[in-house]
Amino acid sequence: MKLNMIQSVKVFKALANPHRLDLFLKIKEAHEFNLGDSGDEEKSEGCMSKECFLNKIMGNLGIGPSTLSHHLKELVNANLIETEKRGKFLICRPNLETLEQAKLIFLSQSERPTKKRKN
Repeated sequence: MKLNMIQSVKVFKALANPHRLDLFLKIKEAHEFNLGDSGDEEKSEGCMSKECFLNKIMGNLGIGPSTLSHHLKELVNANLIETEKRGKFLICRPNLETLEQAKLIFLSQSERPTKKRKN
């Protein structure tokens, strides 16, 4: 999947807000922490392999629930995160494919990974 211009604008607009950037980075860090640890199903408080319960990182953000909900909606609309409701809990995962595509925008043509074409 390659980001088109409109999708790219959504990604960068979503990450331009300091609270959304902080929220996204916390979700991404929780995801990376959980992937780096092997063996245990329960990786860190409230976080399972590849996912994190939002209520466990929410206290560190310093924003109210309605504001948090708005920021989550913007991150989902930009396809930066995926959410899943489990009972009364919200599970968040970063969409690493979108993040990777956004990073490619800043690479020069020679630095971009090339795909081998089938003949």
